[in-house]
Amino acid sequence: MRKEQTILINRIVQLCQYKGYSYYKLAYRASIPFTTLIHIVDGQSKNPGIFTIMKICDALEIPLKDFFDTEEFALIIRELDGEENS
Repeated sequence: MRKEQTILINRIVQLCQYKGYSYYKLAYRASIPFTTLIHIVDGQSKNPGIFTIMKICDALEIPLKDFFDTEEFALIIRELDGEENS
């Protein structure tokens, strides 16, 4: 599993725990199939779409920016910037 995928999964799990949401409740509130959410969280979905992530953020009542505003995601961006400048 790629590092980016693990960070995304951990972020969803963390926010569900913080909000007290089960995966079923999150999927329902996000209007996405439960199986879609489970495939994201268990790593079967290698690259979930941005619109799915936006729906998850809406269900969690956080802006998309806040979802990605973590040190782990910032590190990925710094690493990518370093690769582009090499």
